[in-house]
Amino acid sequence: MNEQQLRQHLIATGMELNAMGLNRGTSGNLSARCGEGFLVTPSGLTCEEMEAADIVFMGFDGRCSGSRNPSSEWRFHRDILASRPEIGAVVHTHSMFATTLACLALDIPAFHYMIALAGGNDIRCAPYATFGSEELSAHALRALAGRRACLLANHGMIALGTTPADAAALALEVETLCGQYARALQIGTPKLLSDAEMDVVLEKFKNYGRQAHDPA
Repeated sequence: MNEQQLRQHLIATGMELNAMGLNRGTSGNLSARCGEGFLVTPSGLTCEEMEAADIVFMGFDGRCSGSRNPSSEWRFHRDILASRPEIGAVVHTHSMFATTLACLALDIPAFHYMIALAGGNDIRCAPYATFGSEELSAHALRALAGRRACLLANHGMIALGTTPADAAALALEVETLCGQYARALQIGTPKLLSDAEMDVVLEKFKNYGRQAHDPA
């Protein structure tokens, strides 16, 4: 995608997150790697109100261009993209079940094999810090080490992907898992999969979805 297409893609993905119930109003934010910096959604606008020109371009030095202020969470978007070259997009949501478990400061253990989609045998919950702060960004980076998703205590969720659509798809998977885990906890204590089994699943996921003609 060129920059204009990427701006439109961020808005479209934000609207899809709203339609899926993962965000509403002005909650949450998105970013995507672009050239020598990244694009991030602006502060205080709903996706329905946004136009391509409202998306803010930022350099990794924190400088921005455009007529809008960047999302208040631009720091963790910048720090994740700067430190994870394999990541092309970041999605942050305040979805119901992920936020509910985050308000209990719960990690999500291997109660279901699909936890491996986030890159490991659990989904960590980062400690609480004020929104938009460097402290929150540092906590998020640690929780995301070796992972593509984490919870933020008393706040919400972060999901990473190669594109905004890819990150949004993972956010939906994580929200589904959080809903399943919350319901399982209401009934009893979920039986967890072993680290050995999760290692098998993680290995199988390396080629998950590939077709026979795909390159290895």
